[in-house]
Amino acid sequence: MATEDTRSERPIVVVTGLGVVTPLGSDPALLWDRVCDGTTGIRPIESFDVSRCRTQIAATCNDFDPSTYFDPREIRRLGRASQLAGAAADLCLRDAGLVRNRRDGHEIGVVIGTGIGGQDCIEEYCRSFFVGPPGGSEAFGITRSMYSAPGSNLSIRHRLTGPHLTISTACSSGANAIGVAFEMIRAGRATRVLAGGVDAPVTEVIWDAWDKLRVMSCRNDDPAAACRPFDRNRDGFVLGEGAAMLLLESRVAAQSREAPIYGEILGYASNQDAFHITAPSPEGEAHAMSQALQDARIGARDVDYVNAHATATLLSDAVETQAIKMALGARARQIPVSSNKSVLGHCMGAAGAIEAVISLLALRHRVVPPTINCTEADPSCDLDYVTEGPRRADLNCIVSNSFAFGGSNAVLVLGRDGVSSDLCRERRRAGRTARE
Repeated sequence: MATEDTRSERPIVVVTGLGVVTPLGSDPALLWDRVCDGTTGIRPIESFDVSRCRTQIAATCNDFDPSTYFDPREIRRLGRASQLAGAAADLCLRDAGLVRNRRDGHEIGVVIGTGIGGQDCIEEYCRSFFVGPPGGSEAFGITRSMYSAPGSNLSIRHRLTGPHLTISTACSSGANAIGVAFEMIRAGRATRVLAGGVDAPVTEVIWDAWDKLRVMSCRNDDPAAACRPFDRNRDGFVLGEGAAMLLLESRVAAQSREAPIYGEILGYASNQDAFHITAPSPEGEAHAMSQALQDARIGARDVDYVNAHATATLLSDAVETQAIKMALGARARQIPVSSNKSVLGHCMGAAGAIEAVISLLALRHRVVPPTINCTEADPSCDLDYVTEGPRRADLNCIVSNSFAFGGSNAVLVLGRDGVSSDLCRERRRAGRTARE
């Protein structure tokens, strides 16, 4: 049985519950199967008119039915982001064996990342205010649209009374939320934290703004092939929506209730490129990766897989490839790298959390998920992108990258259950060998 690293007295932080709502379904096992099969969640937009737009496809949660989780009164009171996050939280807590109990509640923290919060609710309110009859605006405009609404609503729903934060760092929000939760537990400020990300950015106004930036794929006639990370012919990312929640707790707390463990959070780092509002910096990304490895107390030789941010834009994929080589040195060419966004699109503030879930499942199954649609690698993208399909591998430590507009980088290091103790024993053996 794994134990705490007594040399450092740092609590080992584990993941005991997973909950997802994604374009590929709302069950982690189904999500995993579809990611490995190369099933795409990208499809034509039908919820509003996009005929005048360059891009007319997105990765949307078409199978999500809020009435499965909420009664009609709750649905009216909750925006889509709160619905997605609330459903993912329900599934996560159930998976972790913590049944909802309004009477007793749980002293569990909540840290949620979101890039745009309740933007859909703001748009609805503005339509009713400017176009509808006088006084026709609905009464929940503020409570539905505030950035903290998803976390607040799910906390009230489950009476989660621990520390509560909302993180907004654009596309790295979900990963930063998990990292902050990890640090809370490691610092002893919480025993259990529900952490993850959510975004519902496929709205008329947000869509128009992204379309004008001309960074989204225009392969409208072939949605399944639209998102092409690292490919020579990539033409932009595909916007997506979704939510993912993870229950983090100290190993001691998990063992005390005999909870199943998906894996460990080994390390985390967050930094700022301070370079450009949209263009990424390889130095900034590489530094975040190096800091995360240092925090995890592992080196490049211990990394078995990199779950890349890889959005399929011309600049970001090449820069991330360069950053991986800078951070991991010669070993970078020996490590498989892949992008889940090739099938899920870019779910913005939820992306890092969804990719953390997939990374934990990769550790459990000892399989590297593939990058689809990379049929001819860009010369500037020259690493092993696992384009042939899912690959069996002996996975112990995974690096999961999340990089964002504005230069906000977040990197998580995830490990299989028990790896902390194994690494600690290896360090002790190495120390004894060096002394001898």
